[in-house]
Amino acid sequence: MGYHTFDAGRADKLEDAQQRYRSLSAEELRWALSPERDETVADLGSGTGFYTDDVAPAVEQVYAVDVQEAMHDYYRQKGVPDNVALVTSGIDDLPFDTGSLDGAFSTMTYHEFASGEALSEVARVLTPGGTFAIADWAASGSGRNGPPIDERFSAAEATDALRQHGFTIEFEAVRPETFLLVASAE
Repeated sequence: MGYHTFDAGRADKLEDAQQRYRSLSAEELRWALSPERDETVADLGSGTGFYTDDVAPAVEQVYAVDVQEAMHDYYRQKGVPDNVALVTSGIDDLPFDTGSLDGAFSTMTYHEFASGEALSEVARVLTPGGTFAIADWAASGSGRNGPPIDERFSAAEATDALRQHGFTIEFEAVRPETFLLVASAE
């Protein structure tokens, strides 16, 4: 695992659409993931399911993966779509078969799990050519929102790590506070 995880006691903050969509809109996430109706994808670090809910209508199955069962409890109370399965797991030990996912995405959680083990595991569970979309807090940001600066990665660091673990970078955008990467598994 990377650094600390988001405090589940503050989960309500993750449901603030106005704040969350400033960093990544639902449309941009769906564009980055480019899901097909018959695909199976995973939301890595799903938290309350805020972005999971945006992707669920576009695919057959979504696995909402979070290391904190308390986040799944929050999601259950809010209401989980029928095609979403809650999975309590770290990213470095995913309970999926090799090549079983068409795509995966991480929204503002990459800094929590970024490690060689986790990236190798994501590469393992994706089909060849499967999409991995990452939006996260940039190391170049101000630190007013999100994790402390010293717990963040630059887009360059993330792309280097992805390439080292069998991904091809398809798209990269660096913004003042965040970055968006779209990669495909080899």
